[in-house]
Amino acid sequence: MTKQDTPSRTYHDISKRYPDIIAALENLGTTVRGIGPLDDKTSHLIQLAAAAAAKSEGSVHSHTRRAQKAGASRDEIYHTLLLLITTVGFPQAMAAISWCRDILEGEGGE
Repeated sequence: MTKQDTPSRTYHDISKRYPDIIAALENLGTTVRGIGPLDDKTSHLIQLAAAAAAKSEGSVHSHTRRAQKAGASRDEIYHTLLLLITTVGFPQAMAAISWCRDILEGEGGE
């Protein structure tokens, strides 16, 4: 497992302490994504945008990884976050892009 596939230390610790909660959370996410017409890539890009709007660095990291795994390109990921400029503001969109780059640059740079 590469560093990019490894959950955060906090996620890992909580999943060890409370495995039933994490299993329920993961099941809910799978269920919600599976009931609608959106594909996995689109779903993860939407969740990435929501994570950025919520100012959640850890979630931006997670959904950047998940979007990539679902087939999203770097350009699609950046575009998702750039679209937020007019909604959440330039500074927050740039913060989210910097968090996203933590993951994207970790896979070989730009």
